[in-house]
Amino acid sequence: MSHSSPKIRYLLMHAYGRGGTIRTVFNQANSLVAAGWDVEIVCALRNRDELQFPLDKRVPVTTILDMREGHRPEQPPPARGFGALWRALRGRAEDLDGPGKEIPEGEFGSRYFTRRVELALATYLRSLTDGVLVTTRPALNFLSAAHATNGVVRVAQEHMNHGTHKPDVQRRIVETYGTFAAVAVLTERDRAEYARLLPDARVVRIPNAVHSLDQVPSDHDAKIVIAAGRLFPQKGFDILIPAWAKLVEAYPDWQLRIYGTGEKKAQLRALIEEHHLYNHVYLMGHTERLDDELAKASVYVLSSRFEGLPMVMIEAMAHALPVVSFDCPTGPSDVLTHGVDGLLVPEQDPDALADALGRLMDDGDLRAEMGTAALLTAAAYGPDAVHPRWEALFSELTTPTDELRHTDAAKGRHV
Repeated sequence: MSHSSPKIRYLLMHAYGRGGTIRTVFNQANSLVAAGWDVEIVCALRNRDELQFPLDKRVPVTTILDMREGHRPEQPPPARGFGALWRALRGRAEDLDGPGKEIPEGEFGSRYFTRRVELALATYLRSLTDGVLVTTRPALNFLSAAHATNGVVRVAQEHMNHGTHKPDVQRRIVETYGTFAAVAVLTERDRAEYARLLPDARVVRIPNAVHSLDQVPSDHDAKIVIAAGRLFPQKGFDILIPAWAKLVEAYPDWQLRIYGTGEKKAQLRALIEEHHLYNHVYLMGHTERLDDELAKASVYVLSSRFEGLPMVMIEAMAHALPVVSFDCPTGPSDVLTHGVDGLLVPEQDPDALADALGRLMDDGDLRAEMGTAALLTAAAYGPDAVHPRWEALFSELTTPTDELRHTDAAKGRHV
């Protein structure tokens, strides 16, 4: 790709956070810039000093509103059409910091979208006149549909499956996603669902890529089961801990290690105490070296209530770890083959989860066999398998129509 390639901008809600969407977008940006693309990360709300995931130094990060202490956001200049509103609101911070008007309440991050945030994002989006803009969650997609209308090529990325969105968000998706040059989803089931809802839209399935397949494999000997994710209700650790309580008597020397931080930490610690698991289940907090910890384990467990595409699970498989997972919507069954590279059990069923974990904890040969199969499965999610699909999409979306017509005509002459 030449250096005159169009700029690719990724708009993230919190580029300085630790979420899976941020990690996978950084992986995409790193691969694209290495291939010669001009890439920029745009952060809607900055709330930390340092980036939490590796990002190539050639990828600049631009912040729209800096929310750190001592960085009280200034009012940006008004977007076209919003001047009168800004003037009316000047000096009335309570209006700017009150609820927004453009994002459905059911959007998972709707509380972040104050009127100040909406207006700042509208101003930024209306300033774009070239390149490709990739927005990475429904709220940002909705704002892009409304305001990024001055010549930028728009791509909507979905990192969650459609069925997990609330009804008001689903309605807005149907109303707005047809205006995008492409809607990118993670699984085949979601591709079919969005294609049904948006018959005139271009819907493409491009899974997220793991950051590397060059990982140390587990030897399946350590009596350690690992789980990772934000300590939020979605991840179901409140189901996993009682499930582990059913295993302690038969497997007293096995440990469950849960990596991650989040709002449910105190509740999960109380569950550990309630089930007398303080010598068996460990809340490990955040680690910068999750790959090293995965390599030390023998099994990975996914207890989520729902997923988009569970990337840490696939990264665990890249370490040859077999997986025990709830068959939740969507993701696990799009990746795992039950009985081959892992075990799928009915969602939110702690007894079934405990039984499946016990089966692998009992049998080192089975762990090794499924771990080898897991490694082969993970290969389909490696950067070399996934990122060329983004390049092909961006190339196609930014090739002028007359140039495409010219190419097709040249092909026709040679038939």
